[in-house]
Amino acid sequence: MADRQLGEVLDTDSVVPVRSAEVFPDLSGEVAARIERSMASARSGATRRAYDSAWRRFETWCTVAGHHALPAHPATVAAYLVAAADTLTVDGTRAYAPSTFGKWIAAVADRHRATGYDNPCGHEMVRATLSGIRRDYASAGERPRNPRAPLLTSDITTIVDYARRGGAGWASEVLERRDTALLLMGYTGAFRRSELVALECRDVHRDRLDGAHVRIRKSKTDQDGTGTVKALPFTDRHESCPVCAWVRWLQIVAAFDTGGRVAVIRILSRAVEFDSHICRGTLPVVEKRSPLFRSVRKNGNLSDTALSGAAVHAAIRRRATRAGYGPDTVAQLGGHSLRSGFVTQAFRNGADAHAIMRQTGHTTPAMVETYAHENAPLVGNAVTELGL
Repeated sequence: MADRQLGEVLDTDSVVPVRSAEVFPDLSGEVAARIERSMASARSGATRRAYDSAWRRFETWCTVAGHHALPAHPATVAAYLVAAADTLTVDGTRAYAPSTFGKWIAAVADRHRATGYDNPCGHEMVRATLSGIRRDYASAGERPRNPRAPLLTSDITTIVDYARRGGAGWASEVLERRDTALLLMGYTGAFRRSELVALECRDVHRDRLDGAHVRIRKSKTDQDGTGTVKALPFTDRHESCPVCAWVRWLQIVAAFDTGGRVAVIRILSRAVEFDSHICRGTLPVVEKRSPLFRSVRKNGNLSDTALSGAAVHAAIRRRATRAGYGPDTVAQLGGHSLRSGFVTQAFRNGADAHAIMRQTGHTTPAMVETYAHENAPLVGNAVTELGL
């Protein structure tokens, strides 16, 4: 009976190409190319690369299994998901997380829509298969979420302090200034690492009342580039002031862009001890369109290109290790630790979700509350009122 019902579904809901009633217009090559470029720009480069990779994987699997990839039948997609869910690593654990399946499905759906075919991933068979896989994973306790551990204010100040007193030589000081700016700006601004590495010098402006205003021209939740502004405040202590950290790094960027390593060595050799605020002093002149955060080579030279997200991740782990954090703790840290740390610390300090959202840019409180549930479960919890 079950086989007959499945056969009926496959026969009646087979995927066919979408046929348009309109006649395709005779477009010039220039117009067609312009449309193609605009369509490609509808998604970020990272998303396009991820979709292309996921599609190639699906296409390869279909070739090996003897199925059509385009257009794909819903049963083909369901079989693909089941095969991936049953794939194990050498130690017998699941090779792929449920969230990975969601990304793969999105890529398959996107390719079908882009080529004028019905989306097989919207079929009930695919949705039910994916839902069942997730329930199976959850029941077995396999591949749970593994979010990055938050870095709180005490962590940030400790790591920054070790970074500033652990350098040896001018090249190390260049790296220290960049990393402390990353840490303090990333933490107080609740930035995603993709937002940090996309910053150009023109995006940060000092405000005489607030501190620094940072314009995010485009982000994960703002692909159309509406833009938003985050404020980094002047703080009481110069050691933890994000605006001071920005100015110290900007001095290096300006010196290198105008005079190379010789100018950088000169400014570092003449620099006075960092024992008070410098955030209200004269700002160095920089090339506005140049990347703010860049790679620093072993010889202290700066690259011309922006720092990568992976480099932010590595910098946080490297600095935490040097500050004395153990391997198990460091393994839980990453680029997202700054953003999750901001939310967690703000909740612990009594901020509400909407106040936090003003800095993080979340559009709903639901995701913000997730941080509270995972990293600050006692905040606002009645268990603290039991009187035990």
